[in-house]
Amino acid sequence: MIKKPVTINLSTGLEARPVAQLVQIASQFNSEIYVEIGKKRVNAKSIMGMMTLGLDAGEEITLSASGEDEEAAMDSMEQYLSNQ
Repeated sequence: MIKKPVTINLSTGLEARPVAQLVQIASQFNSEIYVEIGKKRVNAKSIMGMMTLGLDAGEEITLSASGEDEEAAMDSMEQYLSNQ
């Protein structure tokens, strides 16, 4: 299992379209991927779960991935959240 803090650098935060893209990225991997903020922990492959977080640009979240392709999953998720 990998756990890593990531700051959201998307200018719009995680609104509907960026959340949909993030869920698509997460869904490409077999690993279990979760997004945590405060006491909330949500499956990154669940669009409804992700929308409930209401994340804004500049917020710090914790990504966790567990499974056979956890490193690739973590890299892809972090790259999407950091570089757009």
